[in-house]
Amino acid sequence: MINVEVTRNPGENAMGVVRRFSRKVQGSGIIPRVRSLRSSGRVQSHYKVKQRALTLIKRREDMAELIKLGKAPIKPERGGHK
Repeated sequence: MINVEVTRNPGENAMGVVRRFSRKVQGSGIIPRVRSLRSSGRVQSHYKVKQRALTLIKRREDMAELIKLGKAPIKPERGGHK
């Protein structure tokens, strides 16, 4: 891990030190790396992935059946004009 260090120059106020520090942090690329580590979750088990896929398939089949029966509104296709 990269440590960013800034020392106060003579005659420099606190805001100048903070500004230099934040510029160094942005230049070092620490923030994007930390954000990517924070947002990564654990991998789901094979069973959970399969159950989710089966649920989605069943939901799509049920919706298609309701559309055939006229009980559900038909959503317009995405992607613009044909």
